[in-house]
Amino acid sequence: MSDELELLRDWDADAAPLTDAARARARHRLLNTMVRDGRHPQAAPSRRRALRLATAAVAAVAVTGTAVLIAEDGSGETGRAGSAPAVTQTPRMAEAGAVTVLHGAAARLGKGETTQAPRDDQYIYSKRIIRETERGTGKVRTYVDTNWDSVDGSKRSLTMELGHVIWEEPMQKGESVWPPREWSKLKKLPTDPEQLASAVIGVGRPGKPTSEFTEDDWYMAYFLLGELLKWPLLPQGLRPAAYEALALVPGVRRVDGVTDSAGRTGVGIASADPHARGRYLIFDPKTYEFLGFRDERTSKSGDKTYVQVSHVVDWAIVDRLRQRP
Repeated sequence: MSDELELLRDWDADAAPLTDAARARARHRLLNTMVRDGRHPQAAPSRRRALRLATAAVAAVAVTGTAVLIAEDGSGETGRAGSAPAVTQTPRMAEAGAVTVLHGAAARLGKGETTQAPRDDQYIYSKRIIRETERGTGKVRTYVDTNWDSVDGSKRSLTMELGHVIWEEPMQKGESVWPPREWSKLKKLPTDPEQLASAVIGVGRPGKPTSEFTEDDWYMAYFLLGELLKWPLLPQGLRPAAYEALALVPGVRRVDGVTDSAGRTGVGIASADPHARGRYLIFDPKTYEFLGFRDERTSKSGDKTYVQVSHVVDWAIVDRLRQRP
């Protein structure tokens, strides 16, 4: 991925330089595209977090700033966000509040967190509840998505996205996904927060120190750490390290009054980047238990915006497709 981002930075094509706003929009949409799988162009967007991106697609995002993800029902995601719950704190208070929540969440897990390592020939079963509200009409739809992800990607996976069933073919040579599925790759990710942030933006190769991070680097770290936390099974110490790494992101803020897909009121942890509005991790405000995610999407036509909240209600390591715990 680093090579592709270098191509994005260096790509010219005799075009006029992008404005800061256009570059930020392109970056946001590029990251949204990166976590979708390009191997299923006729299907709904997949949960598999594919990082590989064709150079032509990167260039197109750089020039036009538009990368629309199309679903079977004609809906799409553009990365544009509608309005979000208001932030009543000052920026300094919001950042301090966010850091407190993230450190609290990490401490809640503690070093006593235990995990079972899956075999490469197994599957990760997960059941996720997604509640989607259409802005304007207030219409609410609830989806129950069940997924069976091949641990090492060598077998077909059965996943769902907003009720759409997707068969994902085995990964081909040279393909990679984020987060990594192989336990051996996950185990290589550092549990030191600063080292993890560097490793995340380096994606498998030594990253630069956080002291040298640009604004783009920090946003990429925020985005990819959030994707890592969506994976239900991580090696011991990696999840609390991800929470603490998010606490390092400059301007990360706390948003009060966010309701999750189970109807629980929590606090959202958000990036300061204006193009990431509406994308939160949700925590219990007292216990710091992680509750789920909040995101937003806009339809292909651009006239409908949806607020999505989701959480995993069950997961397990299983031996075969469609097996449930």
